[in-house]
Amino acid sequence: MSGASRGSWATIPADEQRYRPFYARALRLRFVNPGGVLCFLFFEGAIALATLLVLAELVKWWAIVVLPTAVAVMVKLNDLVAAVVVRSAAAVPEQERDRFRRQMEPVVGRAQVDWLPHSVPGVVVRVGPADGVEPTSDTGAASGRSAGRRE
Repeated sequence: MSGASRGSWATIPADEQRYRPFYARALRLRFVNPGGVLCFLFFEGAIALATLLVLAELVKWWAIVVLPTAVAVMVKLNDLVAAVVVRSAAAVPEQERDRFRRQMEPVVGRAQVDWLPHSVPGVVVRVGPADGVEPTSDTGAASGRSAGRRE
């Protein structure tokens, strides 16, 4: 199978395909690109784990074959799901993608705000007492209460 007939969705160029680990080439992964260490853990690690489980007599001997196969099926399924996600994202119109990028990008800079002190909530505009309301002093009452008590 040549690299040109793989389709336009392949993310790995054909000339770089030969440098990929054997595990990724054997599964024909197109969107998931595991490195050498991860491929080692997927295959040899699954075999080692299955061997330990067999030696501990927790599973039957055929788990040495089934566990790496199950891991390979899950990795391939993850690649297929990634393909569906990429294809559906490519179907979104450019205008929607730009709007989504604008919403997700952090805004850096300074916003120009016209400060109107009488319309900003939480800002004290008047310092004097309000009309018809006498000022109260809680500080005098609190100091009188604490002065009268001895503990």
